[in-house]
Amino acid sequence: MRSGKETCEAAGFKVAAAPVLHASRAARWGNRKLTLAAFVLAVAALAAVVAAGFLAADAATATDFAQKNLAPSLAHPFGTDWMGRDMLLRTLAGLSTSVLVGLLAAGASSVIALVLGAVAALGGKKADAVVTWLIDLMMGIPHIVLLILISFALGKGFWGVTIGVAVTHWPSLARVVRAEILQCRESTFVAVARKLGQSPLRIALKHMVPYVLPQFIVGLILLFPHAILHEAAVTFLGFGLPPEQPATGVILSESMAYLSAGMWWLAVFPGLALIATVLLFDVAGSNLRKLIDPHSSQE
Repeated sequence: MRSGKETCEAAGFKVAAAPVLHASRAARWGNRKLTLAAFVLAVAALAAVVAAGFLAADAATATDFAQKNLAPSLAHPFGTDWMGRDMLLRTLAGLSTSVLVGLLAAGASSVIALVLGAVAALGGKKADAVVTWLIDLMMGIPHIVLLILISFALGKGFWGVTIGVAVTHWPSLARVVRAEILQCRESTFVAVARKLGQSPLRIALKHMVPYVLPQFIVGLILLFPHAILHEAAVTFLGFGLPPEQPATGVILSESMAYLSAGMWWLAVFPGLALIATVLLFDVAGSNLRKLIDPHSSQE
């Protein structure tokens, strides 16, 4: 007797080969390796920028009036400013300061978001209403205006702008945390855990923390670009870091007075370096989301 495949072939029909599941698994594994490589490279580049900035902190403030106002060259790739300071070293030192402010501010802001999101989701209707109202209030006020007011009230400087950024950047992440905890609380496995007699603390540690942690970590990383850009903006406007401290906002603010004299490199290269740093944080956060998000980890 002929098999079904031989019968179909004799009748002139082509039989498609059965799909190979291993190929799709290999493709997914290849995508995950590329995503992991992109994440590691972005984090390594950010770490290199911060380390180079700290190492160049003293050299960035060294003046040499015999080398002032030099255009970009091999000796000075970013040129020099009106005091003969190397702009590449100043840019690296400024980026390390901005990244440090972003790390501290984003870390504090994420803790605020986690606490308020958990209170809103687990504290009952009144607590949820209060936190939701507070989130809507904070999101209704422009970040930059509230940030300037807080930084100015705290005397500006490093801690003034850091606290201002931390206090103003938690609402979006708090809303995400609240939604994740509410979804986890109403899930089937949490209901089964309650029926099995597990305590609320055990349910929170064993079920809710692993459920919320991936989104929280991704949200924390994606807070860094916003914090860095807002720190640079406030410093540029004169309400952030002091002029004697190398920072990207200070460099861009001081360069405005020299653009009309043709010294374009004083603003172009630090601005591009700031954009590249922000994009590195965005690449790191996006690829981390692909790695740990259950919805995208199977792609």
